Amino acid sequence: MNFLNVDRRLDGADLELVEDSLERFFADAKLRAVSVNAAYLGLWEALERAAAGGKRSRPRLVMLAYRQLGGEDFSSAAELAASYELLHSALIIHDDVIDRDVVRRGIPNVSGHYRSRALRAGECPAAADHAGVAAGILAGDLALSSAYRLLRSIEATASVRGRLHDLLDHAIFSSVGGEVLDIEFSRTPDMPSLEDITKTAHQKTSVYSFEAPLQAGAVLAGAPEPVVAALGAFGRYAGIAYQIADDLLGVFGSESRTGKASWGDLREGKRTALLSYAATRPEWSRIAALIGSPDMTAADAEQVRSVLVSCGAKNYAMTLVTENALLAVMHLKSDGVPDALCRSLERMLFSVIADVSSH
Repeated sequence: MNFLNVDRRLDGADLELVEDSLERFFADAKLRAVSVNAAYLGLWEALERAAAGGKRSRPRLVMLAYRQLGGEDFSSAAELAASYELLHSALIIHDDVIDRDVVRRGIPNVSGHYRSRALRAGECPAAADHAGVAAGILAGDLALSSAYRLLRSIEATASVRGRLHDLLDHAIFSSVGGEVLDIEFSRTPDMPSLEDITKTAHQKTSVYSFEAPLQAGAVLAGAPEPVVAALGAFGRYAGIAYQIADDLLGVFGSESRTGKASWGDLREGKRTALLSYAATRPEWSRIAALIGSPDMTAADAEQVRSVLVSCGAKNYAMTLVTENALLAVMHLKSDGVPDALCRSLERMLFSVIADVSSH
């Protein structure tokens, strides 16, 4: 789901700078890798493919905040934005490993590519699965370390660079903490409370997808602390709204839109606001045994979706999306945040609601 639906004419040039930064980075990395061995070059090429084709939503937020808060060194801003794209690549590659997904955006992901290659070479399914998992872990590790590498190339004062480093570090620290909770929740038969699910969404999504990119762009632009804080507060609730919306699309959206199997989250037993509400309803007994079943079929998933609609869970989750979006906008209305930036972020956020409401 593209959560930054603003006028593309405003950020086209900025994104070209980000793409140039990523292209230079991968060109340099591949030159270094080929001197090691051909297999290592292949892994970097797989990582480059994984990082291509995305919506660049986090870089857009970095560049949007930087430009509209008066920044002028767009080369450094592009390096900063590219570091958040690499962070995103790292997290989704590792997330696919955790979820045992081999497809992303409708095509084989890093793990899927290496798994398919091993199968074509005649390896047994277990060995091929291992090859895919190993490649995914290693590629994700490379992307994660590369985010820091790009950050070091930014031209800024020591204090600004330190603050940017802290923001990136906190984004990673928080995301991993949220992922751990997500995994633990899926392993227990008990359904977590809405409070627990919201906390996980904040840790796993809000910080690295909204708070940190917006605050990093603001810090690099030299924005005053109240503005940086307001963007962080906006990002917290925007991320929660986005995560609940994304979970809705993970169940009700088409595979062509999400890039993942339409029942992947249900098969995994991912704990969401949707399921948290459904578990409190009498209809839950009709689908409880299906949630988290590795043998879930398309027919099973359709039955689950039907119950989630009839028991009111879908409408409940959509209401939560709207409520958190409104909270985000309320926190954005702070002295010092430019009106143009407020309007752009508000349009972006409510496009999420329109997107999920159409399914």
